[in-house]
Amino acid sequence: MTAPQSRGDACPQRELLALLAAQPAVSGSALAARLGVSRAAVWKQIEQLRAAGVAVSASNADGYRLDAPFELLDADAIAAALPAVTRRRLGGLDLHWRIDSTNSALSRRIAGGLPDRSVCLAELQSAGRGRRGRSWQMPPGGGLALSYYRVCEGAMARLAGLSLVAGLAALEALHDCGVDGLGLKWPNDLFARDAKLGGILVDLGGEALGPCHAVIGIGINLRLGEAAAAIDQPAIDVAALAAPPSRNRLAARLITALDDKLDGFLREGFAGFADEFARHDMLRGRMVEIERGSRREDARALGVDARGALRVRLADGEQSIDSGEVSVRSRA
Repeated sequence: MTAPQSRGDACPQRELLALLAAQPAVSGSALAARLGVSRAAVWKQIEQLRAAGVAVSASNADGYRLDAPFELLDADAIAAALPAVTRRRLGGLDLHWRIDSTNSALSRRIAGGLPDRSVCLAELQSAGRGRRGRSWQMPPGGGLALSYYRVCEGAMARLAGLSLVAGLAALEALHDCGVDGLGLKWPNDLFARDAKLGGILVDLGGEALGPCHAVIGIGINLRLGEAAAAIDQPAIDVAALAAPPSRNRLAARLITALDDKLDGFLREGFAGFADEFARHDMLRGRMVEIERGSRREDARALGVDARGALRVRLADGEQSIDSGEVSVRSRA
């Protein structure tokens, strides 16, 4: 792996957050002295952090304090937590303070020769993307936004079911960090207590008959706070389920799980993971609503087939549905 890169270390907001996270409370004058700026400049940066979703309290007696524990992502710490074999074969690990989206950042580099197994993370995404053009919002420190690039020498059809395998990798990483009781909602969501905990976005490119590539983006809610009110569907965070793990440890476990599972997926296809997915399939046996444009149909979910397509029983019989065709919402 090339040396991990932290891009944006000189960002005043990142430096300010690091100071706030290091102690229970700190005065505006002390922050100004450490940063080499005026107290007015500190106040301005605090307001920008609040606007981004960071909860910062202030009092005349104590100064500024973070309302919740905060751990900044650290590229060196993530790399150090990787198993040696995973660290050696990664193409690179880039960490940004602010970027449009981690998937977009990797995709822009492909034409210039992006190394296989490259990883990108960000504290802030100005245009985080979900499936079917939806936005993905996450406050600084409130979750994990990570993208992973993988090359496939075979045909693009071999990547069917990739988002489901990426979901299994995310569940494995969370389990390793002490978070259980999760499920997968076809085709690309992590769920807990019938609410969304995270999502997966896969961008494919290259030649239909090969070689091709995938950029796999994973977003996980760790501590949403007030940001939960802006989400247009039931959402949950890890903090509601367990003590949130170290973000750097979770990032390392997620990279490791993705790398390992993608090796198996490229050898065996989704068929090699069908049984594992069935154990975590939260839709199987439930009534669902299938949306195809303006048309909606009730159906019963029957699990997935060997390609990762959703099997459903409709009024006129059983069908298999590919991820690009419909939206599925769980019904009681």
